Amino acid sequence: MAQDFESLFQQKITSGSFTTLMTSNSDDAVIGIRFANLHSGSVSVDAKITRSAKDFHLIKNAPIPAGGSLELIDGGSKVVMLSGDVLSAQASKTGSIDALVSFIDTISE
Repeated sequence: MAQDFESLFQQKITSGSFTTLMTSNSDDAVIGIRFANLHSGSVSVDAKITRSAKDFHLIKNAPIPAGGSLELIDGGSKVVMLSGDVLSAQASKTGSIDALVSFIDTISE
């Protein structure tokens, strides 16, 4: 069975409120989340999945040095999102982080 690999990009994530990176429209497997620091100094990032109005943090206050990046899912790991789940992130400084989410759309049940 062929897998439908997809990616989503979000530029300049805000601080003070979470920015939606992805809303699952089926059962999806997130296979990569990368945050890149655009700021001249260190910044931190939070990422969470919201399911049925409950937040589940993937990472909280993770520091990313100037010019650096953070890969949340690697080495073959996956995070399964059910239909309606929302993946979001916020940065410690507005406009300081870009995000890339790689996922497999519509995994079989």
